[in-house]
Amino acid sequence: MQKRVLLGFALGAAFAFTLGGSASAAETNVAVAANFTAAAKDIAAAFKQKTGHNAVLSFGSSGQFFTQIKQDAPFQVFLSADDERPKKLAEEGLGVKDSVFTYAVGKLVLWSKNADLVKGESTVKDGKFAKIAIANPKAAPYGAAAVETLKAVKVYDALESKIVQGNNISQTFQFVDSGNAELGFVALSQLAGKTGGSQWLVPQELYTPIRQDAVLLKKGESNEAAKAFLAFLKGPEARAIIEKYGYAMGGK
Repeated sequence: MQKRVLLGFALGAAFAFTLGGSASAAETNVAVAANFTAAAKDIAAAFKQKTGHNAVLSFGSSGQFFTQIKQDAPFQVFLSADDERPKKLAEEGLGVKDSVFTYAVGKLVLWSKNADLVKGESTVKDGKFAKIAIANPKAAPYGAAAVETLKAVKVYDALESKIVQGNNISQTFQFVDSGNAELGFVALSQLAGKTGGSQWLVPQELYTPIRQDAVLLKKGESNEAAKAFLAFLKGPEARAIIEKYGYAMGGK
């Protein structure tokens, strides 16, 4: 009788170990545009709670990730801050055809910790500041949108000498948050939960819509966790989180 109990326990433990091993193997490496950091962390936590799968997130500029993916980086999913790079990866065979979709539409904000500094479009026209931060426009779509905005209101040339560039939108936010720049163009999502300061939500007509696309990379084509993560990203739980952080929803 004791032998049977011990045998049953051993078999049960082995079965549990097998299940645990498969669950831990259900993991996907996700490259995430820096502006989507907070939302992605919340989504990954909800994803793990619902599915048991683990999304390992890496954050940075879309341009840097695009280069790394082309150089065989071990990512299986790419959440870009634009819609061009995922499309190119799919066209070049590094992304799965027909897997590209818009998961969010970003919003650009001019922000300062100084409650009296930002007063709308007139702030950049007056130019009463020493430094204004933007993300690198070549690597970060929010940086490109900032340049578009400054050119649209015809102040880019006048302010060019005052511009400081962050490698990505997270570093740009830090420039403003630390006081190294009095104000800067950041993502609306980065201000979620912050109080104080002053801001101007840049009108959409001043810059090209920041359609943020996702793509299943070829390295994730047979990875169940990667496919499940993208499916979850399209679902109601993820959509609620995305909207909570100030993004509009895409329709691709």
